[in-house]
Amino acid sequence: MGNGLENNEQLQRSMKRRHLFMLSLGGVIGTGLFLNAGYTINQAGAGGALVGYLAGGLILYMVMVCLGELAIHMPVTGSFQKYAATYIGPSAGFSLGWMYFVGSAATAGVEFTAAGILMKHWFPHVPIWIWCAVFIVLLFTLNALTTRGFAEAEYWFAGIKIVAVILFILIGIAGIFGFVSLSDRPTPFFENLAPSGLFPAGGIAIVFVTMMNVIFSYQGSELIGIAAGESENPEENIPRAIRNVIFRIIVFYIASIIILSAIFPSSELGLLESPFVTLMKIAGVPYAAGIMNFIILTAILSVGNSCLYASSRLLWSMAHDGMAPKIFGILSKRKVPLNALLFTMSFSLLSLLTSFIAADTVFVLLMSIAGISVTISWMGIALSQYMFRRKFLKAGGKTEELQYKVPFYPFVPLFCLGFCFLILVFLAFDSTQRVGLFYGIGFLIACILFYKFKLAKKVESTINVDSSNEKIM
Repeated sequence: MGNGLENNEQLQRSMKRRHLFMLSLGGVIGTGLFLNAGYTINQAGAGGALVGYLAGGLILYMVMVCLGELAIHMPVTGSFQKYAATYIGPSAGFSLGWMYFVGSAATAGVEFTAAGILMKHWFPHVPIWIWCAVFIVLLFTLNALTTRGFAEAEYWFAGIKIVAVILFILIGIAGIFGFVSLSDRPTPFFENLAPSGLFPAGGIAIVFVTMMNVIFSYQGSELIGIAAGESENPEENIPRAIRNVIFRIIVFYIASIIILSAIFPSSELGLLESPFVTLMKIAGVPYAAGIMNFIILTAILSVGNSCLYASSRLLWSMAHDGMAPKIFGILSKRKVPLNALLFTMSFSLLSLLTSFIAADTVFVLLMSIAGISVTISWMGIALSQYMFRRKFLKAGGKTEELQYKVPFYPFVPLFCLGFCFLILVFLAFDSTQRVGLFYGIGFLIACILFYKFKLAKKVESTINVDSSNEKIM
């Protein structure tokens, strides 16, 4: 897909293997694990949470292998938005790109607010907005300097999170078998995982209702595709990153769910306090609250850092295809899309208003779009791979010629599409999440209509989906 870039307008491939490895490993470790896991167990029961996270892990793996085939065949910045525009159609690329941009940029702003709130643990008298400003300046500087700056920051953020989860798992296992005393609680072993208490009164159906929480937890892995255009040797490093998906899901999420479910009855878990913090406290870890607060703060900053990176790169890519103002396609001397980054930051600042202006309306709007955008983006990735492979084979290509290929094609992308669609359908039956579905679908339709009636002719004169750069062969 042509974008009319000259060599000096291209982003630099400065991400090394270790950066991409930690980006993939730490991408799904955030507030979804540290805070949301307890809520999911509370709502779906231990059995429902395990089924949900295993099913979500299967979907994520399918998304990642679909993304891997596309990213290695066409390692470009913009990734799944570019693939959707190329293999599904420009309107799909435009809608998917802007929907993901709004969701990701809004999430960054909310993460800044959350980080400011966490700082009150140590500095209760300092206004939240001051800490928000400090973190905004910090992450903006890291992203504005070089791509290497983002990669290094994310490398260390991810490292801290991974070490914390490993320590939690070890302490949890010791507590389950009585090697570590859990305050005045008896040694739990696995009594809370008895078959009679695995599922709540709602039965297995509640799993589908809580699946959106699972999708929230796993979001971020698709960042590997966006980073493909700025990574060294993507044909070697991306497959290795994808292979880590199964490992990280089993070790980090499934192990954490089993440990939390074994130690705490599901009725005790919720969103009021991180279950990780609670376990550290009852296990007698010194300064448990402060340590876990720091780790969760790191996770939040990591999410904000990734969101700024992803949003600015998507905006840069769309600008070169006529899907965003051209000013966002300009690179700084350091090969950073600074204008796109500034706009992303400005957009993120709007969501900071949710802490004191119309929070019940603005917050729901932004977060609804953010959540639905992930699911729809995953559907876009699966459909793009399905269309790519079909065109590739029709043009005379052979599956053996692909450096990385989706197994069991076409069942993997079609199953992924169907499961994601089913999740969206079930949201319509949940009164607490129905508004999010309406906001998200409404925004998607608005993007499609805007493209059809305002931008179609302009964009299609800028890009040529059927050009030789489509790289079907």
